[in-house]
Amino acid sequence: MAHLLHIDSSPRGERSHSRRLSREFVEQWKQNHPGDIVTYRDVGRNPVPHVDEPWIAAAFMPPEQRTPELWEAIRISDRLVDEFLTADIYVISVPMYNFSVPSTFKAYIDQIVRVGRTVAFEPDDSANPYKPLVQGKKMYIIEARGDSGFQPGGRYEKMNHHDPYLVTVFGFIGITDITFVHVENDEYGGQKLADSIASARTQIVQLVGG
Repeated sequence: MAHLLHIDSSPRGERSHSRRLSREFVEQWKQNHPGDIVTYRDVGRNPVPHVDEPWIAAAFMPPEQRTPELWEAIRISDRLVDEFLTADIYVISVPMYNFSVPSTFKAYIDQIVRVGRTVAFEPDDSANPYKPLVQGKKMYIIEARGDSGFQPGGRYEKMNHHDPYLVTVFGFIGITDITFVHVENDEYGGQKLADSIASARTQIVQLVGG
């Protein structure tokens, strides 16, 4: 029995392609894996706090030295990290906003990428002081884009700071098995968008059944 963490990050509702397809992914997953546990978090409509000075003080202070105020400053982060580490599989909908991720999802990443929790820092190892602590996980990222051509070799490849960033930041903590599902051409609509959605749905069926 696996534990799946489903995260939505778009502020849009039913008009969100990434939300809708991530929901379809999870629904199909539950049909194929009825014994699995699913936890849901919506950081698009229920944003997590941004990192602030008390958070930084708490995160880089030994737990036994934290004051009650610093424990409170890190409380939400601890809960998010615990939830993240409990999962075996991640299904995350992350639309492309201005060539990168929404600020709501960046805030979530900043809450869970933490020294001592998801990555270790060993300063004596000058060759590689950072050691990932999140191992053996699988991640599916469902992304909606307004245009197409962001793939390697595409006309907008150099403007794609979305996929490379997510591969980098999650790889930094140890998650390297990442599969992307892309929905493109939202700004065009019509047949271009319909074809992209159909292609994404076909990919989801293959992934869930695989």
